Amino acid sequence: MLSPAQAPLYEIKANLFKALAHPARIRILELLAAAPDNAAQVSHLLAETGLEASHLSQHLATLRKHKVVTSVRTANVVTYRLAHPGISELLAIARIFLLDSLADSNQQLRLAQKLPTGHLPGSPS
Repeated sequence: MLSPAQAPLYEIKANLFKALAHPARIRILELLAAAPDNAAQVSHLLAETGLEASHLSQHLATLRKHKVVTSVRTANVVTYRLAHPGISELLAIARIFLLDSLADSNQQLRLAQKLPTGHLPGSPS
């Protein structure tokens, strides 16, 4: 059972994962992580993601709401930045997890391909 003091901490963590729970938002974060100073202008994010401006705006708003990114407006240019360098580390760990999972799946596929082919009932001999 969670203590009343622990509950808000788990809610914050859950909200972080909610913010990460869309492929477009992961792509945005990876673009920011790869950019110099972990920052990029909206025009760059639009070009690289291929999202419509309204959709990109919605995703960026979600990331801002959950304090994953910050933004700065200078004249007509809005620049987004990762709010914490740990976000890059989190993305790197997720990538390692993904690659390990895919490697396991690939190994299982190779083993399955080595299984003897059997005669299916009702199929021609």
